[in-house]
Amino acid sequence: MPAAADPIAHARDLADLVAASPSALHAAAEVARRLVEVGFEPLDEAEAWPTTPGRYLVVRDGAAIAWIVPDGATATTPVRILGAHTDSPGFVLKPQPTTGRLGWLQAGVEIYGGPLLSSWLDRELRLAGRLVLDDGGSVLVDSGPMLRLPQLAIHLDRSVNDGLTLDRQAHTQPVWGLGAPESADLIGELAGVAGVDPARVRGYDLSVADAARGVVFGKDDVFLAAGRLDDLASVHAGVVALAAAADGVGADRIPMLAIFDHEEIGSETRTGAAGPFLAEVLERIGVALGATREERMRAMARSWHVSSDVGHSVHPNYPERHDPVVRPVLGSGPILKINANQRYATDGAGEAAWRGWSAAAGVPVQEFVSNNTVPCGSTIGPITATRLGIRTVDVGIPILSMHSARELAGVADLAGLARVAEAFYRG
Repeated sequence: MPAAADPIAHARDLADLVAASPSALHAAAEVARRLVEVGFEPLDEAEAWPTTPGRYLVVRDGAAIAWIVPDGATATTPVRILGAHTDSPGFVLKPQPTTGRLGWLQAGVEIYGGPLLSSWLDRELRLAGRLVLDDGGSVLVDSGPMLRLPQLAIHLDRSVNDGLTLDRQAHTQPVWGLGAPESADLIGELAGVAGVDPARVRGYDLSVADAARGVVFGKDDVFLAAGRLDDLASVHAGVVALAAAADGVGADRIPMLAIFDHEEIGSETRTGAAGPFLAEVLERIGVALGATREERMRAMARSWHVSSDVGHSVHPNYPERHDPVVRPVLGSGPILKINANQRYATDGAGEAAWRGWSAAAGVPVQEFVSNNTVPCGSTIGPITATRLGIRTVDVGIPILSMHSARELAGVADLAGLARVAEAFYRG
């Protein structure tokens, strides 16, 4: 079946993936679970890898790479990579996290990336990630609704509607219970949820996520609201497209999905796009195909990377913040992201290729470019293009409320992105 044949079903399946992915670690695990179900073989980085055609995947903490080596692939077969990221702006748990005062239990958290802080107020929140145990193993844990950042009542701040200012330390520590901090243990509570002895916990990587499920709504069900659409929308599109394209892949390309952690904080980690993960996987694929260095370079020169991340839809209440002419809107198609200063890696060749794949999929194209007075963000695209020299094009879907605890996407765009990704994989 083609990718995203039913846009509403596709959006609801994305909501399921978001619900299963409260942390980057959970997202990588969920991607692996879904791909194993359709025949991908998990590989261990510390073991020898197969040299035969097949469907493979490898997980490195909050990152994962999956690929298909077709029958007839050679040392110079190019790669078609769709790249995305698993992390989202928010909060992570600090050391000594059990805090509180005045009869309240609070969690000590640190701000991760650039969240829209006010959007996190008055929501039920989850703690999720991993607990690392005394034997070096780890377990994933998800608390479910456990935390809340309660807003100060308007009666105690009559000017709040004239401008809300949150102190990044004092006003961002969520409550999770009542009592004295010395009588409680937040990590112990999470160990109980995970079913492990709290005494065995030696480390942790835990983040905060909105506990509410994504929902399709609006006139004619045109919207999806959910947390972490930046960038789980692209992760989901890549998984759906790779699974749909898995049967009948030609020998002239190796389709690959590469999802990275830590994009929101610069990507410079072992699981980020600036780290060695993708280069190492590509090298090992080349070794399995018997490629010399010269043959690997020939393969890379013919390869493509589609860097997929969200971009800004024109906002009906703030039109002056957008380019006066180029104004993408939800529901009118995925976006081609362009920036003269190469904050996005798209060039004319990439634009032409994306338009071709979109035409093949029957999906409309919108452009995105920033207003000259508004700084432009960036993506993994320029990073991987610089590190690997692979021709790269930056794309995505338009959304509203970017970096909010709950973002807004168009149902048609989500399905369209998956269909173009499938056309990209199929060539």
